[in-house]
Amino acid sequence: MADRYIEPDTPELRARWGNFAWTDENAAKAKDIVARYPEGRQRSAVMPLLDLAQRQVGAELNTQGWLPIPVMEYVADYLDMPIIRVVEVATFYTMYNVAPIGRFHVQVCGTTPCMLRGSDDIIEACKKRGMKKGHTTGDGLWSFTEVECMGNCASAPMVQINDDNYEDLTPERLDAVLDALAKGETPKAGTQEPGRHTVEPSGGPTTLTAMVTENHDYRGEW
Repeated sequence: MADRYIEPDTPELRARWGNFAWTDENAAKAKDIVARYPEGRQRSAVMPLLDLAQRQVGAELNTQGWLPIPVMEYVADYLDMPIIRVVEVATFYTMYNVAPIGRFHVQVCGTTPCMLRGSDDIIEACKKRGMKKGHTTGDGLWSFTEVECMGNCASAPMVQINDDNYEDLTPERLDAVLDALAKGETPKAGTQEPGRHTVEPSGGPTTLTAMVTENHDYRGEW
């Protein structure tokens, strides 16, 4: 399971985030998000609003962002819903960070397909950079979490770093991605396998081949 430790609500936390409010830009976005839902169902907007709030916190801190308790209270008040319901959502879904996070959140999949394809070596590569599960490095650059399957089994092993997936990894390929991020560069997301573009078979398709070569529609034959 992914490590989930909610940051305690302290006076210092209140002093820093107790006056959280949408920026003008995010206030307009929040209004548009809520308007997508029928009257009386505005609480359905809790997930996109938590994401918006996390990104606003991240912009202030130059990190991926996280959700302090006062920020979750703000979202709860905005949607007129009990704070416990907001906390339940934020702590259930791992895309929400409920404790301070580094500039880059490195989430390594350790589930069986990735493990069989070398995720243990990927984790070791992270550890060599001082990363430790559930912690942020001293320079504030990296936070490391081991997570469950993120749906990229066909291009395992993979990691998610902030909003991007990096797939078909080796320790060397991961090092190249992390080096680029540390330099302020934007490495190519997706597969890191040369010559591979998505998750197509390494040797090309072996079934329904005419669909690829001739744009053939097989449905009439089924």
